[in-house]
Amino acid sequence: MIEVIQLDGLTMWLIKLISSFFLEIEETMIVQILGILFIGNNAEKLVFHRLKGTGEYNKFFGKGNYNCAGCGTPLYKSTTKFDSGCGWPAFFEGLPGITNRSPNPDGRRTEITCAACGGHLGHVFKGEGFKRPTDERHCVNSVSVKFNTSASL
Repeated sequence: MIEVIQLDGLTMWLIKLISSFFLEIEETMIVQILGILFIGNNAEKLVFHRLKGTGEYNKFFGKGNYNCAGCGTPLYKSTTKFDSGCGWPAFFEGLPGITNRSPNPDGRRTEITCAACGGHLGHVFKGEGFKRPTDERHCVNSVSVKFNTSASL
């Protein structure tokens, strides 16, 4: 079950205060450190982070599409989903123009966000050797997407 919470002004102030001490860490990263996953472009709408392998869609392979949990924008076709063994849903490609990519400061991975609402989706990794057309793995948080069986793209 996903728990959506409203943050009060004091909690938001605390997040801003903490982030001011870590100039290289964005507020959304601070929120993740506190165990909450940012979804959407509204910093007051947050969802608790799930542990590896416990996400609703990790081992789910139904036919349909995965939409952004924050705004409903279609992101991935189920035909691009594969079991990478990473503990989170993995896709080898998204729909054209649906994500923004930002390299993480650690240099090992690239964050992907919804192009429509800015919600954090997960990370994309290249060159890992998976036998997929793009040689990419979009490692997506289950709480960042909603499965839709009725949509066809």
